[in-house]
Amino acid sequence: MKVAAILGPMQAGVAEKPDPRPKDDIAVVKIIAAPMCTEYYAFKKGDLGDCHGHEAVGEVVAVDKATRVKVGDRVIVQPQTACGECYVCQTGDFIHCWNNRDLLKETGSEAGRATMGQYILQAERWLTKIPEGMSYEHAGMALCGCGPTFGAMQLLKVDAFDTVLITGMGPVGLGGVINARYRGARVIGVESNPYRAALAKELGAEAIINPSDEDAIQQVLDLTNGIGADKSIDTSGTEAAKPFLMKTTRCKGGVAFVGWSGEVEVNSILGRGLSVYGAWHYNLNDAGRLLKMLSETGPQLDKLITHRFPLSKIQEAWEIQVSGNCGKVALYPWE
Repeated sequence: MKVAAILGPMQAGVAEKPDPRPKDDIAVVKIIAAPMCTEYYAFKKGDLGDCHGHEAVGEVVAVDKATRVKVGDRVIVQPQTACGECYVCQTGDFIHCWNNRDLLKETGSEAGRATMGQYILQAERWLTKIPEGMSYEHAGMALCGCGPTFGAMQLLKVDAFDTVLITGMGPVGLGGVINARYRGARVIGVESNPYRAALAKELGAEAIINPSDEDAIQQVLDLTNGIGADKSIDTSGTEAAKPFLMKTTRCKGGVAFVGWSGEVEVNSILGRGLSVYGAWHYNLNDAGRLLKMLSETGPQLDKLITHRFPLSKIQEAWEIQVSGNCGKVALYPWE
């Protein structure tokens, strides 16, 4: 099978690997679309290798003893290789499992854990079936496109009474705009990239604040009657975003951190009485709710997915991500 490979700093290509094999509950999925995420950081640095990507949707093409899925099923391939037995797995928060399985070792396969390729291995428990009538592309937004902020909003209990502040209008933050607007909430975004700021407005954000503005915090307060946003979510993963949210979220409000990186001052949390959540993904028991949202926001999702590339153009795909002038980018391994 063909997989994306990093050959050097800002250099990519396609490599050949042996096809993976199913075993026991581990199925083989033919990847139809692979939404692209943070792997472009490795592309910029030149981290050599050919195992990239953690988002995929596709068709089950081979099983061994699986009973939950069968050949021909259309599925969302959930990230991670969770054990399925521990407390967090049993309660739906599998993303936090500390006992991830080694699927390559279990199946004896050389490859099959990268989503930027033609096939992937996954335990059947973590293959979510795609509803009839939903496209692969839209289903792919159940991963990092809309999934983390959906999980954050479930924790924050966002509704139509809320003003939601989202820092970072990259693909994850843009997905957050879609999630919040679907719930009827008002959205204020924080972004310096003009392309993404404009796209956020198109998706329904009422206002976009440039974090480089000296009065950025005051701008948020002016938009919220001086008290701050009801709920806030950081998707930027920047150091500056965390203290920014501490100063722009109202007392007794809620904050969720999706973007990795940064520090939070405990006194800020205590002083304002904030509820703080870590939101890496969503509880799998909420998958039906997320898929319902995706089924009802198709035009928004079409705007969120701004670029599409065949695997043979992985170089161009990563370059457009590095530029920042994009929303969600989708890769098609068989084109």
